[in-house]
Amino acid sequence: ATDPERTRMKNWLILCVMALCSLSAHAIDVVDDRGVTVHLPQPPQRIVSLLPSITETVCALGGCSRLVGVDRYSNWPASVRTLPQLGGGIDPNVEAVVAQKPDLVLLAKSSRVVERLESLGLKVVVLEPKNHADMRRVLDKIGQVLGTGDAQRVWREIDASVSAAAQSLPVSVKNTRVYYEVNSGPFAAGESSFMGETLTRLGAKNIVPAAMGPFPKINPEFVVRANPDVIMVGERSATGLEQRPGWGNMRAVREGRICRFKAEDSDVLVRPGPRMGEAARLMAHCLQNKAP
Repeated sequence: ATDPERTRMKNWLILCVMALCSLSAHAIDVVDDRGVTVHLPQPPQRIVSLLPSITETVCALGGCSRLVGVDRYSNWPASVRTLPQLGGGIDPNVEAVVAQKPDLVLLAKSSRVVERLESLGLKVVVLEPKNHADMRRVLDKIGQVLGTGDAQRVWREIDASVSAAAQSLPVSVKNTRVYYEVNSGPFAAGESSFMGETLTRLGAKNIVPAAMGPFPKINPEFVVRANPDVIMVGERSATGLEQRPGWGNMRAVREGRICRFKAEDSDVLVRPGPRMGEAARLMAHCLQNKAP
């Protein structure tokens, strides 16, 4: 080869190496909640999210435009309502997920389709926040996946909003004993759940101790014996609450100290995502109006 040809060849090789380096520089290795390291050759551009709190977190970190499908419960922000709904988070429609040609699927540990999706060649990252520390970690993981550095800014905003909600409450509200029913199992939000941690930061006392787990199934008699000052419950789960055996004798029921949250507020309250500051404000408003 002549000198000019050698020079051209050399320049071409240099460009190829630079291009490869550029690609590998954008590669991401993320460790998910299974402890599995998932390798992504580049930040994903077609993401399926199968958990509402994860959908909200992706959007809060500026990744909404990369979502190509969500579970049937993802409804915030409003823009995600126009996306294909791919079934429930635990048992989504696998064929519908595959049809979206995602380069990443984000879902919960409790989902039954993780191995099936992986066997079909899809990249899967499992994330399931249950408390404040989990939420902060999941924000970081999703920020890492999206290639954005905004995760801790979002966390600081959440944290500041929870603190502001706590500071808005009068001292008289502190130590109010609260029972929070997540759904009519009845399952409760225990002290160690993200909702329980928010209640603690507001100065309330949760009647369901951390030792019982984040979201334990509760014997209704346990609540009667604990006799909370205030009951928090979603409208969807509140039907017939006063008619449960013994509940009419509880202080909260007798004195009407029950906060029944509308469906859209319940969505905010039960999701460990970027709206946790708003959830703290809803709880604080309830305590301010219903605490003895």
